[in-house]
Order: sequence, then structure tokens, then C-alpha cells
Amino acid sequence: MNRTLQTMLMITVGCFIYALGLNMFYIPHNLLSGGMSGVAIIIYYISGISFGISNLVLNIPILLMAIRFLGHRYTLMSIFGTVMISIAVDSTAFLALRTHISDPILSAVFGGVLIGIGSGLMYRYDGNSGGLDVVAAIVKKYYSFEMGSIIFGFNVILMAISAYIFNLELAVLTLAGMYIQSVMTNKVVVGLNQRKTAFIISNRPDEIADAVIRNVGRGVTILHGQGAFTHQERRVVFVVINLTQIARLKEVITTIDPNAFIFITPTADVIGRGFTAPKTDHFPAEAHYYKDAQGHLIPHQDKLEPH
Repeated sequence: MNRTLQTMLMITVGCFIYALGLNMFYIPHNLLSGGMSGVAIIIYYISGISFGISNLVLNIPILLMAIRFLGHRYTLMSIFGTVMISIAVDSTAFLALRTHISDPILSAVFGGVLIGIGSGLMYRYDGNSGGLDVVAAIVKKYYSFEMGSIIFGFNVILMAISAYIFNLELAVLTLAGMYIQSVMTNKVVVGLNQRKTAFIISNRPDEIADAVIRNVGRGVTILHGQGAFTHQERRVVFVVINLTQIARLKEVITTIDPNAFIFITPTADVIGRGFTAPKTDHFPAEAHYYKDAQGHLIPHQDKLEPH
């Protein structure tokens, strides 16, 4: 599928999921979402003007800034996202006429989950719904401020307004909902199947690399490093694995070298063979390295066959 069409499709799906969370769970309990959508909701609560109209008007100067400062494709997707989120929220506004869950805490949780999923789908496919996403992108491009810090600062102001208009309890619930939104957004953008990167420093790197390939089923890279204290050259085993493979990896390593130094770090995204592309069809069944009678490690091809 064409990349632009795919992005527009996922923006549309994300906007309607976002709208369901807003109209079914947030608006019946006077909760707010973050960003410019939150401002549009406040205007709706105060004046009754529909979310869609307010959101479009609020985004006009932002989209003009996008045309001037950001690329053509990003601006196009921003305009499409802004229009689509306005249509989605207004077309599902009838859902806000009744309370689906009486407990505002549960509404904040379920609303946050749906809004987070909707936002995550848009971000995962390089889309957005206008508003602060565009402002943050411009500020980051020219002033190197992090987008998260900009959006958080704006949302703090929204919380203060919510506390003033309604009460502190609803403001706190809105904050909790925003936190759940951010968690779910990150889960969707990064993916639920978390990856880990492992670095192994050992005196037996070839054996460990060979065993990881055969027994864990992951490709391995050997990095060349040097000890800062000893100045000795070291070969570091580098491998990316799934969360479920950590225990197996540790078992394989400690069986070969109980004194191996292992550190494992979270990895945000992995693109390539074995993760986003098919794995190698066949991993070797036999070890590539053997020990001779003197205990020296020798490659498989150099092993002497018995007569």
C-alpha cells in the first residue's frame, strides 16, 4: 500500500478510536484530554460549541505555521489529522449523551486506554492530529526543546484550568487519564513485544556466540573493545532478543562461562531480519568450535577427523 494512503488510513482509524474514548468516557464526567483537544473540550463545556468547530478554528494558525516551517508531507498529514479528529469526535458525539460507566475513575482509565491507542496508531504511522504535535515539532526543530516537555508544560496549564472550572478531584482524574494515555501511546508506537539488547563480555566469546546462535536462535555480532583499566583487547558479544528469550540467554551464557559479565538494556525498536523481516531459514545444528586434547579452542573446519 502507498505510504501516504497507509498513513491516512491509520490516522482515520486512530481518530475514531480517540473519539470513542473521549465521548464514551471523558466528556460524561467532565474530564479533559491533553493538548489542543483539551482546549476545544473546555470551550465545549463552557459554551456548548461543538468540539469539531473549536478544534478546527484553534488549529488554523498552527497549520499556517506548519506550512511555513515544516515539510510538505508533514503539513498535509497534520491538516488531514486535524479535520479527521474533528469529524470523528462530532460524528460520535451522541455517545456522550449518556453515562456508560458511572465511576469517574474507571472512566478515566478506559478513556485513557482508548485515547492512547488512537494516538499511538497515528504516531506509529507517522501521522498526527494537529494541535500541540505541530507546535512541538516546530519548537523542537528550531530551539531543540524536547516535544514531551513542551506538551507536558501545556497540559499542566490545562490541569489548572480544569481545577478552577470544575474541582481539584476532576483535575487529578484528568491527570491520571493523561498518564494512562501516554503509557498506551508508547506501547502502541514501540510495540507490545519488547526487545532487549544484551552485551556479553567473556574470555570465551566464540563459544558463547556459537551457542546463542544455535540455542537461542538469534544472530550475534562480535564487537571489539578494550578494558580501560587493563588495556586488554576484548571481544564483546552483542545480540538483540525478545523479552521471553532472556532466561534462555542467561542459561546458555552461564553454562559456558559462569564468570561472564552480562548487561541487558531495553531497546525501543528493532528493524531487520528476525524481527520485521523473516528469520534465517536454518541455524547451524553443530557447534562451530571445539576443544582439542590440550583444551585449545579450534574452529570446526580445523578439527581433525579420527582415522
